[in-house]
Amino acid sequence: MATIIENHNKAAKHLEEAAKFHREAATFHDEGDNDKAHQSTIKAIRHTLHAKDIQKMILKQLAIDK
Repeated sequence: MATIIENHNKAAKHLEEAAKFHREAATFHDEGDNDKAHQSTIKAIRHTLHAKDIQKMILKQLAIDK
């Protein structure tokens, strides 16, 4: 099982990736390339969901540590 520190770092990485892909999607929308914007949006959402799963693990780890 990953340590809480590792999980914080993993969650942060996924959130950073999600932000990157959301910015990319915004740029594609601005350029009128909705297909690429859609692809970037899906990638952003996947990273957000991964981060959310890791955050759940962090909450469990915090509960165990109390």
